[in-house]
Amino acid sequence: MATHLAAPPEKAAPKESGRGAAKVPLRTAVGRYRWLYLMLVPGVAYFVIFKYLPMYGLTIAFQDFLPFLGYSGSPWVGLKHFEELFAGPDFGRLMFNTLLLALLHIVFVFPAPIIVALLLNEVRVGFLKRSVQSLIYIPHFLSWTIVASLTYVLFAADFGVLAGWMREILGDTSKIDYMAQEEWFRPLIILQQLWKQTGWGTIIYLAALASVDPNLYEAARMDGAGRFRQLWHVTLPAIRPTVVVMAILASGNLLDSGFEQIWLMTTSLNRSVADVFDTYVYYAGITQGAISYSTAVGLFKGVAGVILIFGSNWLAKRLGQRGLF
Repeated sequence: MATHLAAPPEKAAPKESGRGAAKVPLRTAVGRYRWLYLMLVPGVAYFVIFKYLPMYGLTIAFQDFLPFLGYSGSPWVGLKHFEELFAGPDFGRLMFNTLLLALLHIVFVFPAPIIVALLLNEVRVGFLKRSVQSLIYIPHFLSWTIVASLTYVLFAADFGVLAGWMREILGDTSKIDYMAQEEWFRPLIILQQLWKQTGWGTIIYLAALASVDPNLYEAARMDGAGRFRQLWHVTLPAIRPTVVVMAILASGNLLDSGFEQIWLMTTSLNRSVADVFDTYVYYAGITQGAISYSTAVGLFKGVAGVILIFGSNWLAKRLGQRGLF
């Protein structure tokens, strides 16, 4: 009797995964997710119209731009305006004022949302936690004009509420004009930023804290860890990637002190410490008509910001963090 051997079953081809996985055609992907792509159109249009197309105007930083000649008719001067900026008498003062404000922002303003978020995360009474969150969010929605006006009402030499209290506490009969003195300019700027931005900044860190696995805290308590050790060994490592990403993004704005706030707080008596690159661009470009020179100053700020972002991202990866890209 002949024995018939069954042919071994063919092995199924292994499914490709990762980079070797079959890619969905672009037309199919667009058709499948057409509503998501449609929702993407306004954001892309905004960046193209208001961010990328105006970059063509940066060419006037290398020209002696004359409006009646236009972009194509204005004479090219190369790096003339950048040489004037770096060799000019104002560059050192502008750089010092800008970097000092940036340093104060890093030391006081940047960690404030992290600290407040950690404190709110320890609050166990839900009503109290929500109430505090709502109260500290409100200043974010006020314009810098209102913030500057409130600062003037509080610290004005003649009728300032806090200025009067400080005179009574210190026993000083002299009227100190906090709004005009140079030594008080930077503290007032930092206090404004703390009051206006801290509450809004906590949103990101509270979201990061909400994603921490509660089992990690339970395991830490079983090992005998108190509240501080749970904070140090569980909470902070869990939000470290978020802190790193926010630090990288903030590094790109080190030379961006904020025009509106600085402009509203600047007076003729504190201008020597209040002048930064943002206000200098306005002075040079609008009041003095040096359009090409002010564009060169703005381009310098932008290039420096890009370098700082790439540098901080590289440093984060060298220190073992994920980085931004």
